[in-house]
Amino acid sequence: MLRYLTAGESHGPALMAIIEGLPAYLSIDNEQVNYELWRRQQGYGRGYRMKIETDQVEFTSGLRFGKTRGSPLSFTIANRDYKNWGPRMSPTGLPPNDLQVVTKPRPGHADLAAALKYDYSDIRDALERASARNTATLVAVGAIARQLLAAFHIHLFSHIIQIGHESVNTETLHTMTMEEMARLAEQSPVRTADPEAEKRMMAAIDAAKEQGNTVGGIFEVIVTGVPVGLGSYAMPDRRLDGRIAGMLMGVQAIKGVEIGSGFESARQLGSTVHDAIYYETQRGFYRTTNGAGGIEGGISNGEAIVIRAAMKPIPTLYKPLPSVDMVTKEPYLATIERSDACAAPAAAVVGENAVAWVIAEAFMEKFGGDSIKEVKRNFESYLLQLKERS
Repeated sequence: MLRYLTAGESHGPALMAIIEGLPAYLSIDNEQVNYELWRRQQGYGRGYRMKIETDQVEFTSGLRFGKTRGSPLSFTIANRDYKNWGPRMSPTGLPPNDLQVVTKPRPGHADLAAALKYDYSDIRDALERASARNTATLVAVGAIARQLLAAFHIHLFSHIIQIGHESVNTETLHTMTMEEMARLAEQSPVRTADPEAEKRMMAAIDAAKEQGNTVGGIFEVIVTGVPVGLGSYAMPDRRLDGRIAGMLMGVQAIKGVEIGSGFESARQLGSTVHDAIYYETQRGFYRTTNGAGGIEGGISNGEAIVIRAAMKPIPTLYKPLPSVDMVTKEPYLATIERSDACAAPAAAVVGENAVAWVIAEAFMEKFGGDSIKEVKRNFESYLLQLKERS
C-alpha cells in the first residue's frame, strides 16, 4: 500500500516527505517533479513569496539511477527564505532576545483554534505548519504518483471554471476536446480554457487587489484512463469519491468538493441525472453522458473522473479584519503576512496532484506488486478479465 508523510514549516530550513509502497524499478524523472512545483508557483494574483522561492526537489533515498528500489523514497525542498528567518525559526538553541511573538490571530486561519488547542503562546508555532507553503510537498508527492499512473496511461489536468463571480461559458467548453481544454488552461495565466472568461477573471483579481482584498474560485480536475474497479462500495472509507473529497478538503482553503454533476444533481430529476448504459459488441458497455463523474457506488466506472473544488478567498487581507490580541484581549486589526490576491489557479495544480495521489493509492491497492513488472502483469490480467466480461 502507498502511504506518505510530510514535514516542514513555511520559513523553516526545508520541506520534506517520505513515500512508502512504490514498486521497484519505476522510473522517476526529477525534472517532471520540479515542473509540477513550478506550475504550483504560477498563476495571476500570486504574491511576492513566489519570487523568492524556486522550488526544486532533492531526493535523499529510495532512488538509484532514476529508478525506485522498493524501499521508502524521501526528498527535501529547500526554503530559500530561511536565510532571512534563521534566528527566528532555528530548530535548535534558544530564541533570540528580540523575537517578535505573534499574539494576534488572523480571521480565517488556523491561528486561534490551533493556539488554543496546543496551548501555544506564539501563534507562529501554528501558522508556519498550517501555511499553504506546505502544499509544495503535496504537489511533489502527487507528481511522483502521477508518474506511476502515466505508466498505465492514466493522466490528469485541471482548469479554472470560476473566480469570484466570473465563470466560464460551459457551452464554449462543451465544444472542446479534453486535450484542447488542457492545452488552453495550461497557457492561461488563470488556468481557464475560456479566453473571454480569462479577461473577466483577471479583472476581478485586479479589483480585489486594489481594494486590499482577496478572491477565491472553483477549479475542476479531470482524470482520464482510469479503469473500472478502483475503490469499493463495501466500506465508507474505501469509496473512491469519499477518499478524493477527503484529500481535497485537506488542502488549505478548500471549502467544498463535488463529483460529476454534484450539487446540480440535487436540482434535477433522476432521469436527467443518471447515465444510461448501452452495449455494442465491438465497444462493450458504454455511456453517452457522465453525470456521475466517473464514479458510481464509490467505484470508478471507466468514464473520466470529474471533480470540482471550491477555494475560499485567502484570509490574509492587506486591509485586515478586526481581531483580538490573545494576551491583552485588546481589539486589533489582524496581523498581515505575505499573501496572494488569488491563489485559485495554483490551487488547481495542487488539486491535480492531490487527486493523483488518491488514484495511485487506489490503483496500487487493486494491482499492487513489489516491482513495476509485477504491477503491469496484474493490471494486464485484469484488463483481460474485463474484456472477457464485455
